[in-house]
Amino acid sequence: MAGHPRKFMIVAGEASGDRHAARVVEELRQIYPDADFFGAAGPKMREAGVRDVVRSDELSIVGLIEIAKALPIFLRARKNLLEAARAERPDAAILVDFPDFNLKLAKSLKKQGIRVVYYVSPQIWAWRAYRIRSIRHYVDLLLTILPFEKGWYVERGIHHVEYVGNPLAREVHATEERPEFCRRNGLDPERPIVALLPGSRHKEIVRILPELLRTAARMLRQNGDIQFFIAFAFERHRSELEAALKLLAENERAVLKDIRSVFGETYNALNASDAAAVTSGTATLETGIIGTPMAIVYKSSAINYKLLRPLIRVEHFGLINLIAERRLAAELIQDDFTPESLAAELFRLLSPEVNENVRKELKAAADKLGHGGAAKRAAAAIRDLLEK
Repeated sequence: MAGHPRKFMIVAGEASGDRHAARVVEELRQIYPDADFFGAAGPKMREAGVRDVVRSDELSIVGLIEIAKALPIFLRARKNLLEAARAERPDAAILVDFPDFNLKLAKSLKKQGIRVVYYVSPQIWAWRAYRIRSIRHYVDLLLTILPFEKGWYVERGIHHVEYVGNPLAREVHATEERPEFCRRNGLDPERPIVALLPGSRHKEIVRILPELLRTAARMLRQNGDIQFFIAFAFERHRSELEAALKLLAENERAVLKDIRSVFGETYNALNASDAAAVTSGTATLETGIIGTPMAIVYKSSAINYKLLRPLIRVEHFGLINLIAERRLAAELIQDDFTPESLAAELFRLLSPEVNENVRKELKAAADKLGHGGAAKRAAAAIRDLLEK
């Protein structure tokens, strides 16, 4: 290509964004082999050759109090990125997810005359819809990963938007079949298996895991043939499991003496399960892609729920339900989430006829996400923007 090699700033702030961004970098290198990348990079982006003006590992902070304490880190990161943009004059800045940080950054980059691409749209269709003003004024190309999002934006006058497919459609798959998973984890593949996914954030686990354990105890008292295990993202969550078990009544702990836990292999765990209880979030989409019938659960503090619930503008909490545009998975949120209600729903999902029908419906919903290639389509859209 004639002219100077392309240069891109790319900014991600969480582990998932780091993965998605790294794949876009790899695809852009197929188009622009000599391209230079710099920005806020995590380990996957650094492996892909992105120079880390900021290490995004330092930006992955959850919770209002924690974010407030880390405000100097965010301000310094923003300053360093803007100084780098001013010095290096990238052809485009690619901002990946992380809206609290990236939408503010987009405004400042646009003032510098830099074209802004936003990949993985903020979920403003759910809440904080006022952010659409920032997207209208400061984003040149919005790349969405959920099939209904493009239409939502177009209806509101945002036309610089493309749906590129969902990166999870390629990423989410099991690496072993049920018999092997069961053999490794001491489970009987001939008996019913239920997975419990309590989330990955400490505050989620503290509120949700005890209720999941009480549900398992309740179900085991009714049917001792069911096998339960808890799927955690990381080994460090083991201490949270031990703390949750201590909160249970002695008779509940006795019933749960054989409960298993697995760490870092959620996809294999879900693939081996007949049903699952899944904390609301990306995991509901992952479970839907794998095709495991699920109940979606969530419990926040009473004050947080009271403050936030009126701001949420969608009919469904679960991403898989939003994509299906109907309630494929029961949603047991806040006061509706009890051991009694969850046990009843899981027993229903374990019924062979119900289980088979739900699996078919989940497959149809997951098919709307496409079958991979999101990063390739994102890179092509960025190329089209630059070469208009």
